[in-house]
Amino acid sequence: MDATAPIRQAETGVVKEMIVRTRDRFGLHPDKLVADTAYGSGPMLGWLVDEEGIDPYIPVIDKSKRTDGTFSREDFAYDPEIDAYTCPGGRQLVQFRRRYKVPRSGVDAEGLKRYRASKKDCDSCQLKSRCCPKEPARKVLRSIHEHARDRARDITMSDAYVTASYARKKVEMLFAHLKRILKLDRLRLRGPNGAKDEFLMAATAQNLRKLAKLVPNPA
Repeated sequence: MDATAPIRQAETGVVKEMIVRTRDRFGLHPDKLVADTAYGSGPMLGWLVDEEGIDPYIPVIDKSKRTDGTFSREDFAYDPEIDAYTCPGGRQLVQFRRRYKVPRSGVDAEGLKRYRASKKDCDSCQLKSRCCPKEPARKVLRSIHEHARDRARDITMSDAYVTASYARKKVEMLFAHLKRILKLDRLRLRGPNGAKDEFLMAATAQNLRKLAKLVPNPA
């Protein structure tokens, strides 16, 4: 348990540290990780699937859905063999249309690859008004962790994900119990270390209350 600043990068970093620390100290390694959408970023999912071999029972953070009536990224079919997208009109979107003397990865600082259609294809396409009405050609972004994101999407459609979500709510109820019963709605110690110490004492008290209910009363 660690206290973090209220930013996503800090929270995901602590989760990674907790998984590695538990494995190194106790030899325990989870098969799956159940969490909310805050942990559904591409780098986090990629780390879980590729480096740790953990199934992510996590909703994916996806902002590719369009609301203006034009085609979203899910309307484009990706072919991993040729590393290209096919648009609803049957035209291909690729990263590069010519060879470079020095090979390029095509990955930007945010871990995204850009696939572009030919302007000639878009100009003659009857679906241009539904695809890229304000742009000369359509562009589609793809994360380098997209395979891990697809893995998470497949899991969210399974019955096992529904069961895991119910189990996660039971854990979250413990936090509600801390706030409502133990009055931990406001921390009194300053800084991350103070918050960590105060929360540790509250969690200890909560566990002692649960343990007391398990001890049988004397005859």
